[in-house]
This record gives sequence, structure tokens and C-alpha cells, in this order.
Amino acid sequence: MTFYDADLDVLRFVMPALLVVLPFLNVFLAFLLAALTLFFLLRIVLTWYPNINLDQGFWRFISWPTEPFLALTRRFVAPIGGVDITPVIWVGLTSLLRELLVGPQGVLSQILTNSQALN
Repeated sequence: MTFYDADLDVLRFVMPALLVVLPFLNVFLAFLLAALTLFFLLRIVLTWYPNINLDQGFWRFISWPTEPFLALTRRFVAPIGGVDITPVIWVGLTSLLRELLVGPQGVLSQILTNSQALN
């Protein structure tokens, strides 16, 4: 008996379905992380205008997806010189996550490239 026996591979039925779903997952994650990065960039700009009420009008669509992340981070990171830097932290984190997952050298991109080379 060898170390790896393909007949005993438990996940062999999952691979074809995974290869079908993976391109859609890649595009979805790329769009989601790009949108979050854009929203956090808008939140950085909005910190320059403290009189804007984020609960009214168009601003609620910017505030709603970002505020849970920012509120969590504000517990650990205090404002520096009266300026909230948590949106800057999240721009960096979402950009990093986007590059690691769906960027040109990202994990999902590499899996897609290698799976297409096998077919």
C-alpha cells in the first residue's frame, strides 16, 4: 500500500463542484472586498467633515456596511490627535486580504490557474 491511494480519496466527489463554484466565488470576493475598500476610503474622507450625519440620506449606505468593523476596532484603537484612524486600518486590512485571496498571486487565483492547467 502506498502513502496516498486515490481510490480512498474522500473528497474526489467535491472537486468537480468546487471547480465550478470557484470562479464565481473569486469574482464575488473580489467585488465584495473592492466595495468594502471603497466604502472605507469614503469613510476616511467623511472624517474630514464631522458635521455630516451618517444616519440620513445617501450616507447611511456608506455607514451601514462599515460601522460594525469600525466600532469593533475603536474599542482597541483610540483616536490620534482627535482623528479616527480606524478607517485607515480597515483600508489596509481589506486591501491585504484582497491581494492574498483574489489578487494575481492570491490563493484563489492560483487554485483557478492550476486547475485550468490540469484540464
